[in-house]
Amino acid sequence: MAALRGTDEMRDRVVLGEFGVRNVHTTDFPGNYPGYDDAWDQRRFEEAFRVDVIREEGDSLEFDMVGIDAAIANAFRRILLAEVPTMAVEKVFVYNNTSIVQDEILAHRLGLIPIRADPRLFEYRNQGDQEGTEIDTLQFQLKIKCSRNPQAAKESSDPDELYCNHKVYSKHMTWVPLGNQTDLFPDADFRPVHDDILIALLRPGQEIDVLMHCVKGIGKDHAKFSPVATASYRLLPDITLLKPIEDEAAETLQKCFSPGVIEIQNIKGKKVARVANARLDTFSREVFRHEGLKNLVRLARVRNHYIFSVESTGILPPDVLVSEAIKILMGKCQRFLNELDSVPME
Repeated sequence: MAALRGTDEMRDRVVLGEFGVRNVHTTDFPGNYPGYDDAWDQRRFEEAFRVDVIREEGDSLEFDMVGIDAAIANAFRRILLAEVPTMAVEKVFVYNNTSIVQDEILAHRLGLIPIRADPRLFEYRNQGDQEGTEIDTLQFQLKIKCSRNPQAAKESSDPDELYCNHKVYSKHMTWVPLGNQTDLFPDADFRPVHDDILIALLRPGQEIDVLMHCVKGIGKDHAKFSPVATASYRLLPDITLLKPIEDEAAETLQKCFSPGVIEIQNIKGKKVARVANARLDTFSREVFRHEGLKNLVRLARVRNHYIFSVESTGILPPDVLVSEAIKILMGKCQRFLNELDSVPME
């Protein structure tokens, strides 16, 4: 990509220098640049805006959102983290706990176990409502007791051989339907996302007997309701070679970047460096440590091109989370417009 100069670079690129970053702030607001029409235009925005799904594997999704401002990108990220609802353990009724794990710690651990249940099937529980109903609560039971294994060898010292049920896992949590939930969700498979989450260790005679109520909530209230493990974005890297870089310098340049960023071609018997895939770079700025190279390369990021990485906790697929976040953002915009319409004009 040819290097931008002057005004275009200030408007479209965030430039990384040896000792700082330039053009950090958005400056393309109306009237700031003579000769540029930066007034808001819906048609122009719709033509420039796009979403490209790059990779979707299991609970991970990577996509590009192009043509927006940092405020919108950050609002979208924050909604994913804190405002897309999920179901999580809210109340733990301890009937018996003779393990070494205190009741409060046990309840906290249970609350952080992600529950595979579609929150769109449930309502929020009313504040102050102590008793859950079939439309706002999921009930789980954890009842397990450790005992000695009569078949274990006398000389054995391995707890896995000596004891039965000495490891309490999330797979031991079982769904107990409330009310007519069996009829409401005939094909439901409500359970923890992962079966191998270790909750506690027991020894013979110790037992845990608890009942859990899961309710609908958002990450803004407690992190256990957050539907994502990570939700982040970065600007698309833009690497420009200002002059041809050949032979030994080309090999040195290649080592300054992440694998796959710089490619070396053989042209007329010379090794010539070229930018193969700038997207892969993490911008360590290692190139600035080399006096012979630091003035031959320009490192920048495209201001309005955001690379989003979303990793779901497994409660909902990442593409569903993105869709729900968009709906929430649209709802916020609509509420704001309604508020504006309700304000009397003088």
